[in-house]
Amino acid sequence: MIEVNSLTKRYGAFTAVDDISFSCQPGRVTGFLGPNGAGKTTTMKVLVGLAPATSGEALIGGHRYADIPNPGRHVGVLLDASAQHAGRTGREVLTLAAMEMGLPRTRVDEMLALVSLTPAEAKRRIRNYSLGMRQRLGIAHALLGDPSVLILDEPANGLDPAGIRWMRSLLKEYADRGGSVLLSSHLLNEVELIADELILIGHGRVVAQGDKQTLLEGTHHDVTLVTSLDNTALAAAAEEHGFSVEAAGQGLRIGAATVEVGRLAADKQIVLTDLRSGASGLEDLFLELTSSTQRDDLGGVA
Repeated sequence: MIEVNSLTKRYGAFTAVDDISFSCQPGRVTGFLGPNGAGKTTTMKVLVGLAPATSGEALIGGHRYADIPNPGRHVGVLLDASAQHAGRTGREVLTLAAMEMGLPRTRVDEMLALVSLTPAEAKRRIRNYSLGMRQRLGIAHALLGDPSVLILDEPANGLDPAGIRWMRSLLKEYADRGGSVLLSSHLLNEVELIADELILIGHGRVVAQGDKQTLLEGTHHDVTLVTSLDNTALAAAAEEHGFSVEAAGQGLRIGAATVEVGRLAADKQIVLTDLRSGASGLEDLFLELTSSTQRDDLGGVA
């Protein structure tokens, strides 16, 4: 379990993290989101002892990272996949880590197989690795000690679509076994698929946090995207019920819950060919809640 309590981190006059508090529970994947410079990586660095807190505390299993004996056996960390010795091979990196943690050499082979690095790739120098291969090696390193907590900063960078799906499955299985995952990523669609909890941060402060489904449901009105064999009749029926209606591609966008639109079509005996929620997703929630902290103008070019 991860607990961050009233954490503040300053660099001179600049406040990178400003009095934030949150927790990550066992068996859950927590998405840690925010624009560039929001304070995500700084928070993670404090969590794993790479930067001291100015005030407050960041605890893992009730302890500061620096106070955990053999921390790699309890906490798996991936903050920068390129921060490995470029002259070593992938196997050497994992072997040295296994020796430091007191793990058998067989664990290295298990992790290489888990992240799909072939024996030939494991013998290559890291300077010759692609970014995707470095990410796989970093994930293997994080999982090497069979930790109960994972702290990952942009672990999907450089992975192809198959690799991203593999990582998603890996982290879900890890959480299902009782592990705690704190995951920072700019791939919002992936976070939406994998995360159970969300923490959104901007200008070093938490702007929203909680259960993903609750946060997403609380930021929009009911909207349904629907296509039928008689869109004109369906639009007229929806307007009669006081629902807003507008054209959307080959169908309609109706301001009502999906179940209400389906019931309306059934009552009017209108055959539907497509019926789905048009509610905003994580990207819209993210942009809405962090709009004041965005570097780019999201309103278009004047």
